[in-house]
Amino acid sequence: MISRKSVITFGMVAIPIALYTATQDNDIHFNQLHKDDSSRIRYKKTCANCGKELKAEDIVKGYEYDDGKYVVITDEEIEKIKTEKEKSIQILHFAQLNQISPVYYNKTYQAVPEPGGEKAFELLRSALMAEQKIAIGKTVMGTSDTLMAIIPREEGIIISTMYFTDEVKELQRQYQKPNISEQELKMARMLINSMDTPFDPSMYKDEYQEKLRNLIETKIAGKEVVAAEPESPGKVIDLMEALKASVEKAKKEKAIV
Repeated sequence: MISRKSVITFGMVAIPIALYTATQDNDIHFNQLHKDDSSRIRYKKTCANCGKELKAEDIVKGYEYDDGKYVVITDEEIEKIKTEKEKSIQILHFAQLNQISPVYYNKTYQAVPEPGGEKAFELLRSALMAEQKIAIGKTVMGTSDTLMAIIPREEGIIISTMYFTDEVKELQRQYQKPNISEQELKMARMLINSMDTPFDPSMYKDEYQEKLRNLIETKIAGKEVVAAEPESPGKVIDLMEALKASVEKAKKEKAIV
């Protein structure tokens, strides 16, 4: 499903694109029910003045500029003040992907060229791949500027919206860093290297959601829910011994695979 259409601009080049959401919500969602009769809980939007229940078409946007005083702003007026430049994704500069902390990334889209923009799109993707760079761009989405990372992939281009620096909290809690020995660091590095495997997203799945689905099916069938088997607590041992044991375990598991 197309999220929106836009244009990537840099220099005198304009590339028309369509943005598709690249992720989806697969979580199980629960409804809220009345405890006594299991009826669905409904939330109604009502007018604070007359108490009338309102439909979507009865509701408009308003900004409170003084106590109890509002100015009404329509979606058409919001769009009217946008320039063509603000509607497009303007590339501001280029950077290396590893220069950006993951905390700045928000939502990810797949960018696909619109008819007529294929060659310029592929040229941008190929050049970014060749230079091992990403593009930092900006556009207006909704009612605010949105920072974006335009990231080349072998199969195309993905675009991630980003937080501005004043939206990202600094690390709130610090800790006292203890001293570690060279031997401990060496063993930890060995453990990391012994578990080094190329990232394959198909290897991972939400196992707890599967357990939750089984719980729901059990309840629907009228069967008793059985508690999970308790895990025996791990034995507290010396850090070096734990690292050595972990390295050996990782080597055995890798050999099996």
